[in-house]
Amino acid sequence: MSSPIAPAIDPDDPTWRRPAVTRSGLRADAILATALFVGALLSLMLYRVAGVYDEPAPMWLSLVWAVLITLPLAVRRRWPTVAALIIAAAFIAGGELHVPELLICNITLFMALYAVGAWVDNRRTALLVRVLIIAAMLLWLVLSMLRQTTDPDALEGISRVGTFSPLAAFLMIQILTNLLYFGGAYYFGDRSYSAARQKALLEYRTHELERERELNADQAVALERVRIARELHDVVAHHVSVMGVQAGAARTVLDSDPAAARDALVNVELGARSAIDELQRLLHTLRDSEPESHRDASASRSASTLSLDSLSALVADSTASGMPTTLEIIGEPGELSGMAKLSLFRIAQEALTNARKYAGPGATADVRVRYLDGAVELEVSNTGTVPSRPRPGGLGQIGMRERVDALGGTLELGPRARGGYLVRAQVPAGTPTAATPIDYRATTAALPPRRAQ
Repeated sequence: MSSPIAPAIDPDDPTWRRPAVTRSGLRADAILATALFVGALLSLMLYRVAGVYDEPAPMWLSLVWAVLITLPLAVRRRWPTVAALIIAAAFIAGGELHVPELLICNITLFMALYAVGAWVDNRRTALLVRVLIIAAMLLWLVLSMLRQTTDPDALEGISRVGTFSPLAAFLMIQILTNLLYFGGAYYFGDRSYSAARQKALLEYRTHELERERELNADQAVALERVRIARELHDVVAHHVSVMGVQAGAARTVLDSDPAAARDALVNVELGARSAIDELQRLLHTLRDSEPESHRDASASRSASTLSLDSLSALVADSTASGMPTTLEIIGEPGELSGMAKLSLFRIAQEALTNARKYAGPGATADVRVRYLDGAVELEVSNTGTVPSRPRPGGLGQIGMRERVDALGGTLELGPRARGGYLVRAQVPAGTPTAATPIDYRATTAALPPRRAQ
């Protein structure tokens, strides 16, 4: 089932307009007006036979009056003001001309006043038109009562004797009846307009919620794509960079030292297999349909089952690729979520990959893990050269920032005061908390050295 079309404007906005009546609604109004016209003709004949007036209006005039009192209702929702004014004028004229009909005319006048309150979007106009019609009707009623009370031949069967005579009671009934009549038409017309506004407001809010749900779904898809891209980048960039270094070394010593070249090619083969294995495990994770509540557990178990315990192998790979790298663990390992372990490993992996790319020949690297009170800190530094112009953050740096941000930690990137480049990430220990905003711009000022604790 298709959802209803939401209003283009918020119904709380003063410029909101009630939706125009449909063609089917106009047909229904035309049928209703025709039925009331037929009813008015029948009522005219019955009242004429009943002899309501001693001298009733001629038949041709009564027919014209029946047209004016009923058929404007065919457009009561398209042009409610015009229809109400015509019917009100016809009502007063019928009373003055002694048209013998008192039933259908009261129904049509009520419907006309109701339509003004229900369908006129300019509420000031709706108020003024109804007040004008009601005031004219009450004035006409008062004048008619004055004529009846001053004419001794009028209301002959009703006694006029006493302070509160039967005539006074009769006139009071007429006044109360008309007040309830016009008050009801006014009230129910306003209620109809308010109900239409509330319905439009509900449709508008429903449409807004649906749009927000679709936006959230799109954002979730985009975040998942970012996560996939980050994992692929971390896996591929590390292994391909190592393979590139080993392949270059094999080509260099192929003639002078075939054994060393063979060892380098073996390392290339092992790196390729490791990359394929990690990609397969990553794809298996992405196809896993575990609920969101198990996402953190699956991340630590899947995504290559990598954690801080795998740093020694990572350091060995870095050393084997030609950049001597050391690993130092400071403090007693504490509780750390699987997601945090994986993220810190990926940050170290990316930092060493960047060092191999940009630090230059002869550079060395150091990896330090510090277990602090309530936090874990990872430092990856190298002694290589730093470009004179800060290079723009690539996908790897973006991935590192996203990982740290997701864990509610902090990240520092930049050249060291004593030379080289430093990546320092600190994340809370225990269960990850809500992320706190951090500055995603890479630090260009020199970072102060930090002593081992």
